[in-house]
Amino acid sequence: LLSFDPIVEAQRQWVEHGWVAAAEGMAAITSVMRAHQIFLARVDEQLRPLGLSFARYEILMLLALSRNGSLPLGKIGQRLQVHPASVTSAMDRLQLQKYVRREPHPSDRRTTLAAITRDGRSAADQATDVLNCRVFVDLGVAPAVTAQIIEVLTELRKASGDFV
Repeated sequence: LLSFDPIVEAQRQWVEHGWVAAAEGMAAITSVMRAHQIFLARVDEQLRPLGLSFARYEILMLLALSRNGSLPLGKIGQRLQVHPASVTSAMDRLQLQKYVRREPHPSDRRTTLAAITRDGRSAADQATDVLNCRVFVDLGVAPAVTAQIIEVLTELRKASGDFV
C-alpha cells in the first residue's frame, strides 16, 4: 500500500518536465486504466470460482437476454465490440463447459449461431447474482458519483464513435 497517489505524482512530474498541456490528460487516462484494473480484479475474483471470465460471462448474458437465446457469432462480436477471434476463443471455452452450442443458421448457411444451453442459463443467473451483490451494487463511490462516471464515459465513448 502506497503512502501517496502515484498518478498525482506522475501528473506533478509531467508538469515539472514541461508537459503541462498533457499532464491532466495523462492523469485522466492513467486513472481510467487503473480503475479498469481494479474493476476487472473485483469481477474476476467473483467469476473465477464459477469457471468464468468476464468475456465469457458477457457472451452468456447476451445470449440469455436475446429473444431466442441465440445470436450469430458475428453479431456477438459487434455487440461486445471485440475481434471475431476473441468470440471464437470464448465460445470454444463455453462450449467445452456445455454452456453454449453452435448451431447452423436456419436461413443462412454461411452463418453459425451461438445458442445458450440450460446449464449456460443457470451459470449466467448464478454469476449475475454474485456480481450484482458483490460488485455492481457498490463500486466504492457514492451513487451520485457512479452516475457521473457513467455520464462522462458515455460522452467519451460517443465522441470516439463507439455508437451513434
